[in-house]
Amino acid sequence: MSLIRLEAKEDEKTGLFYLEIYHPADAEQPLVTTEPRYKTAAAAENDFIAIIATKTNLLR
Repeated sequence: MSLIRLEAKEDEKTGLFYLEIYHPADAEQPLVTTEPRYKTAAAAENDFIAIIATKTNLLR
């Protein structure tokens, strides 16, 4: 069961990617939308994972 859903989308104006983060995973509207600053969808997703991993490690 997914708790969140990530969708990387391309900004039409800049050509850069941003993330929409949905919680719960089946929500119709994103909980958070990032600024378009990533050159690829994979870079946006990897940055999100790195941020979550860093914050989780700080809680230990």
